[in-house]
Amino acid sequence: MNVTTQYILHTRLMLDVIEQQTAAIQRAAQWFSQTILAGRMVHLFGSGHSRIMVEEMWPRYGSFPGFNPIVELSLSFHNLVVGANGQRQAMFLENVPGLAGRILRNFDLSAQDSAFVISSSGSNVVPIEMAEIFQQQGIRVVALITKQHADKSISKRADGKKLSDFADLVLDTGAPTGDAMVTVPGLDTPVAPGSTVGGAVVVNCLKAEVARLLTEAGHPPTVLSASNVVGPERAVSLFEQAYDEHAHRLAKLYQRVGLPSSVREQANDLP
Repeated sequence: MNVTTQYILHTRLMLDVIEQQTAAIQRAAQWFSQTILAGRMVHLFGSGHSRIMVEEMWPRYGSFPGFNPIVELSLSFHNLVVGANGQRQAMFLENVPGLAGRILRNFDLSAQDSAFVISSSGSNVVPIEMAEIFQQQGIRVVALITKQHADKSISKRADGKKLSDFADLVLDTGAPTGDAMVTVPGLDTPVAPGSTVGGAVVVNCLKAEVARLLTEAGHPPTVLSASNVVGPERAVSLFEQAYDEHAHRLAKLYQRVGLPSSVREQANDLP
């Protein structure tokens, strides 16, 4: 079997694993849609390459507002690989206790919110603490892991707990242990990871289910759409409207955050 066929075959197997989670995906979508209908946001977080799944959810074509992408560059801007802003630093930082709390200190969280935390191994400290803090605030947490890989991974957290221990619902990318899926003759280490493919499928299934629920509730989402699909004028209008809605939703996360100030007190008087 050639290596391209190997990868495609493994991808088809991942799709089967994801399809078996349809009920769980729909349950997560129900929580997310409730948050969006309440005027709040679904918080998205992933460190390292899990950032890809955050950006897959929003903003891009076929996506809509209602999601708060929390992307920490110190944990995910490692394309220089070595030197300043390199991978070594990012991998170190994603296992620093307390960092998640400092990140979430920037937001006024509400029990009406929901959260989607992505970590293939489910064993790094920052995403685990993110989920833990969300749950402490009464926020439902959906975790996306690679179950086979996570089951065989050792938590970096002192108490041994993993992301799944702080999730109300766990979804699986369907990728194998170690993530890489292709065996090359003469090479003793597998290549070509699968969690990104599986993760993107899960994310877009969630997105479609949420869009369905919002539409059925009489509040169809404002979807970023290409001009060659909806025409240039409507495409521009949709982009502006969607970005403005995102800003209005995001403003609620800052309006009453943290310590009192004269500005915050004025906000409390607003309807």
